[in-house]
Amino acid sequence: MKKLLSGGSVVAAFLPLAVAFAVVGGGDITMKGGKAGNAIFRHDSHVSDAGLGCKECHPKLYLDVTQHKPVKMADMQKGKSCGACHDGKRAFSVKGDCAKCHTK
Repeated sequence: MKKLLSGGSVVAAFLPLAVAFAVVGGGDITMKGGKAGNAIFRHDSHVSDAGLGCKECHPKLYLDVTQHKPVKMADMQKGKSCGACHDGKRAFSVKGDCAKCHTK
């Protein structure tokens, strides 16, 4: 019984730490891109810098890395995926400076 309690104590001690990491998000995600190169999605700049919560994107814009379907720039320019916020009003537009998101 003592071993079970000490194991539970360890879990209880690290649980707040796990919750803290969950708040920050899933880190950087690389999405395969076309001619402009791969796009890097940075959770930190959206969660910490812009102050967005998980529910603002999940699950309505994005499910998760394994279930998300590729989106074309033309779709984003029509307000899908990143374009839902990156419309030039709420956040910088998906049109124009490709290097803000894409790397070659």
